Amino acid sequence: MYGNEKRAQLIAFSAVFVALIAVGGWISIPIMMIPFTMQNFFMLLAAAVMKRYAMIPVGLYVLLGTLGLPIFHNGTAGIGVLFGPTGGFLIGFFLMSGVAGLLFEKKSIRFDILALVVFGVGSYIFGAGWFMISTGASVIAAVVACVLPFVIGDVIKSVVIEVIVLRLRKSEIELL
Repeated sequence: MYGNEKRAQLIAFSAVFVALIAVGGWISIPIMMIPFTMQNFFMLLAAAVMKRYAMIPVGLYVLLGTLGLPIFHNGTAGIGVLFGPTGGFLIGFFLMSGVAGLLFEKKSIRFDILALVVFGVGSYIFGAGWFMISTGASVIAAVVACVLPFVIGDVIKSVVIEVIVLRLRKSEIELL
């Protein structure tokens, strides 16, 4: 007589993570052309909690922002953001959240670390790659603008995510 509990949980988690990712976009510190935000923290948290389904809230976030909802960094919106210098990060976040989610399903610290590294490196590759295409920058300029300023912050975010993951596993809360 009940509905599908897993579907309800998936919808609820998706809504919560879309909102958290959007708030993470508003937490923004401008660094050159690419701002430091908390979007990727909440995307990684979605991957840790929702596993393979993390692409749903990340994809919805990108779709809503592309359709004009001002939820990208600093309240920006529209398809122009995808084609601008930061657009590669959004696409990379979407794809890497799925890969990281699959790795988090293994429930092993080794795979957790691999998920965090793959998400970070993959996002940097997409972000810096698109930055080079959209601005005509060299590889060195793209690395200086899109990678180096963010590595320390992303390592800290990854450590915090892993602490959260380990606590969730220890509490034996059944997630997706």
